[in-house]
Amino acid sequence: MFVALAIVFTISFVAFGVGSGSTGLSDVLNNGLSAFGIGSGSSSGTSISKAQHLAAKHPQSASAFRALATALETKNRNDEAIVALERYTHLNPTDTAALSELAGLYLKQASTAQSIAQAAQIAAAPVTGGGLFGPDSTSPLGQAFATNPIVQAVGSKASSVVSAQYAIAQTAGANAIATYKRLAKATPADSSVQLELAQAAEGMGNTAVAIAAYRQFLKLSPADPSAGAVKARIKQLQPPKK
Repeated sequence: MFVALAIVFTISFVAFGVGSGSTGLSDVLNNGLSAFGIGSGSSSGTSISKAQHLAAKHPQSASAFRALATALETKNRNDEAIVALERYTHLNPTDTAALSELAGLYLKQASTAQSIAQAAQIAAAPVTGGGLFGPDSTSPLGQAFATNPIVQAVGSKASSVVSAQYAIAQTAGANAIATYKRLAKATPADSSVQLELAQAAEGMGNTAVAIAAYRQFLKLSPADPSAGAVKARIKQLQPPKK
């Protein structure tokens, strides 16, 4: 299921060739694997310390949290940047560029979680015998694998990592959808936002929101070059008629 989710993300994000700028949908694909280092840096930098101090001192200052979010993003501390940017967008809800940036960060967070989970599965496979060449569980070798304490420990650890990262991806994806909804509300005439909302929702398996957003996109931009592909996608997502 986790691998399938990653595939859906990839297909939906490239299907129509749109993005929300340097921190939007396109960067999620470009930075998925490279994002393993997010939050792992030990250097916080003077700019981050200063920005954190100002944000703590002025909790109602939108500019302070905007500066903090930017400083954190510069150091690839995106999980923390999300918190700061959430605060900023609630203090300054009319900044649509920041909302788009926030949605992009959530999508990147989901993509990173997927990559980590997949890496855990791949790393465990040679030990646990998983994958295409794993032994049949009913064979003597398969039964030996199943009862081996080392194999069990590795499998348990991999399973825990996958489960935890899947939960992170689900939460991040839901937050991305919620942020795109905020952006759509702030920019009701922008059809590209509806398309990004639809793709994010489809990537998380929320077909109801995806279909509604795709339809709104067609309503706003019926002559758009992507209209045909969007109509076809709606048809694919709709449940079969009984």
